[in-house]
Amino acid sequence: MIYSANMLKTYKLCPLKYKLKYVERFSLPQKFEVFEKGKKIHALAYYYLKGDDITKMETALTPEENAVWQRLKENEFFNMKTYRAEFDLNCKIGNFWVGGRLDAVVYDEDNNYYILDYKTGAVPKNPQEDLQTLVYLAALEAHLKSDFKSLKFVYIDLKNNKNHIIDSVLAHPEIIEHICRQIECGNFTPRTQEASCESCEYRHHCLIN
Repeated sequence: MIYSANMLKTYKLCPLKYKLKYVERFSLPQKFEVFEKGKKIHALAYYYLKGDDITKMETALTPEENAVWQRLKENEFFNMKTYRAEFDLNCKIGNFWVGGRLDAVVYDEDNNYYILDYKTGAVPKNPQEDLQTLVYLAALEAHLKSDFKSLKFVYIDLKNNKNHIIDSVLAHPEIIEHICRQIECGNFTPRTQEASCESCEYRHHCLIN
C-alpha cells in the first residue's frame, strides 16, 4: 500500500470518511466541471515543460483560462530549469510507503530544487503543515539523496498570482508516520460534528448524522 497525500488528508479530516472512500470504496457522482480549468492548466504545463508545441492547445482556452495560463508562464519558478514534470514519486517513512504525483520539479544554477504545485483554486490555509507538502518534500528528498543545496515546496497561487514557499527544514515526517499507523490499526472513529460535515459528500452515510 502506498498512501497518497489525499488519502492522509482525508483521514486527518475524518477517519470515517477515509473508510468510506478508500476502504469500502463508496462511489459517488462528482461535478467534473469543477476540475476542468485545473486539468487544462496542468496538461498545458506538462507539455510546455517537455518542450512540445502547445500553440493549438492554447487557442482552445477560454479568456479566463488563458489569463491563468499567462500568469503561470510568467512565474519565476516556472521558468527555472525543469528536472521532471508530472513526476510520480514515493518513499518509505518508517514502515509505510507514501507518495504522489508532483506537478513539476525545477532547479536553479546553484543546485537549489523546488517542487511546484499549481493551484487554480485555494492554497492550503497552513501550507507548511499540509500533508501534501510534507509527503512531497520527503519523497523528493529521498529521491535526490542529498544531492542538492536546498529543497523547497512552492505553491503557485494562480488565482491571486502569489507564491507560497516552504523550506524542507520545516517538514516533520513523524506526522505522516503517525497517521499511517492509525490507519493500519483500523481506527476509523468519525469526527464529532464540525462545519465541514455539512459539505461532506458522505454525510448521508455518516454514523453520527
